[in-house]
Amino acid sequence: MDMKLEVVVVPVSDVDRAKQFYKGLGWREDADFVADEDFRIVQLTPPGSGGSIQFGVGLTPAPPGSLRGMYLVVDDIEAARAELTERGAPVSEVFHEARLGGRFRPVGAPEREPGPATERQTYGSFLSFDDPDGNGWIVQEITSRLPGRE
Repeated sequence: MDMKLEVVVVPVSDVDRAKQFYKGLGWREDADFVADEDFRIVQLTPPGSGGSIQFGVGLTPAPPGSLRGMYLVVDDIEAARAELTERGAPVSEVFHEARLGGRFRPVGAPEREPGPATERQTYGSFLSFDDPDGNGWIVQEITSRLPGRE
């Protein structure tokens, strides 16, 4: 049986600010429903993605900004950085890992080597950014998939 990841709930402190931020990145607004003062759900989808994010009021007990390590995949890391920068995202410089796991370290950590991966090998180049609450995103360049991942 196929099981597809469709939605990730992102904990935010200000729903309208988060909505403005993600829409500013060019993400499509799929829904914004208010039941009452205790429940609101907003869903947005990144361009070309089969998965979406949801945030709002009454969705999760997780503290705002506590979600880290969410991935966006692109086929050109430099173009992705340029577009995200143009759209106002606080993006890091492009980097590659000096040591496995470096992508999860903070900006400026020695495990993050400046610049794209040597010879731009697939899966090897990254950038990162946080939303206004500090929820952390990793953008990874993938130009060809490993077998079984097509």
